Amino acid sequence: MQVFVLLFNVGTENEGLHTLQIGDRNLVLMFEEEDDATRYALLLEAQDFPTASVESLDQEEIEEFCEGAGYECQLVPKGFVPQSDAERLLLAPPETNVTQTDWELAADQPKETSMANDELDKIRRRLEGLL
Repeated sequence: MQVFVLLFNVGTENEGLHTLQIGDRNLVLMFEEEDDATRYALLLEAQDFPTASVESLDQEEIEEFCEGAGYECQLVPKGFVPQSDAERLLLAPPETNVTQTDWELAADQPKETSMANDELDKIRRRLEGLL
């Protein structure tokens, strides 16, 4: 099944997948409807996020990517109505954002001494393979 996800900086070295940080875990939202993903992207932009691109990808590929990256994923079905505060995050971003994105943190690290950059490169290649 095709789902819609939000990507930042598409086609650059700093390309990133939008996640919600909930405690110590990262959650990737997969929208069943493109309109829902677009609305969420506009809400993010209103909160001073960079402009997100709505991309259609295979749900199974996103789930495999998330499993490999240590992320969780959540399908937001068509007509979804939240029943709790936690579920409301699936329709509207939280009021506060992280102060520095993962791609900004990676850019601040020296490449020659960071093992994390090798892992980021692997993840980036897998994400590019999804496109």
